[in-house]
Amino acid sequence: MQSIAVFCGSSSGNNELYAIHARMIGRKLGEHRLRMIYGGGNKGLMGTTADAALASGGEVVGIIPEKLRSWEHAHQSITELIVVPDMHTRKRMMYEMCDAAIILPGGFGTMDELFEMLTWNQLAIHDKPIFILNTAGYYTDLFQMMQVMHQNGFLYDPLDKRVKIFDVPDNLINHILGH
Repeated sequence: MQSIAVFCGSSSGNNELYAIHARMIGRKLGEHRLRMIYGGGNKGLMGTTADAALASGGEVVGIIPEKLRSWEHAHQSITELIVVPDMHTRKRMMYEMCDAAIILPGGFGTMDELFEMLTWNQLAIHDKPIFILNTAGYYTDLFQMMQVMHQNGFLYDPLDKRVKIFDVPDNLINHILGH
């Protein structure tokens, strides 16, 4: 793997552990020279992860829709900032440029990106690995709902076939690196 898409909030949330884990993920991506592809903002977990990757010598590519340049505060210090016309283009480019995706805590946008990747994976549009960092149990209820979806016949495969879930950044990164 060479490039990892990171999907996360443009807010930091209300638990300091979210930012700590985002910083750890960014640092590890930079240290291991895994190019980070992300939404291009400098706020919230997006900015925290990008800054940590850059500080560790990593390459960071941001893809941001024109409409969100000011709202998400486009990051001006990253390796490359690509401005696109809309969210659909942003997501498509992020998927095309990455070899795998890491999902950190976030809101509706992060959920949209996660579920689109999961859907595309299920439909064999891509087979890129999807990793979720379940910081402080942030995604536990969502995983339970996904299990309900599977138990009721709405998912074709068990959840663990589509996504790998980790509670701490080191375990996630070590899995990616094959350690």
